[in-house]
Amino acid sequence: MNNLFNRLTGRQPPSRQVAKDRLKLVLIHDRTDVSPAVLEQLKDELIAVISKFVDIDRDGVDIKLTQEQTESRLVADIPLLKSPRRRR
Repeated sequence: MNNLFNRLTGRQPPSRQVAKDRLKLVLIHDRTDVSPAVLEQLKDELIAVISKFVDIDRDGVDIKLTQEQTESRLVADIPLLKSPRRRR
């Protein structure tokens, strides 16, 4: 919630928090053995496949790796565009 408030008010997170978030990201990539280049390629391919079926906001796509307890997760946030037509 605090992160949302900071974004809405334009406040920057403390450098300590930024460093902590970057370290988490490095550790997750290291543990899953997925490089940023592979993650970017995965993002491009997911966009291509999903775009065949629905209209999406390609610029709004956010794909990341997260670590929860003992498992890693690939999290995809893919905004859909409102479209009067359906793809088949």
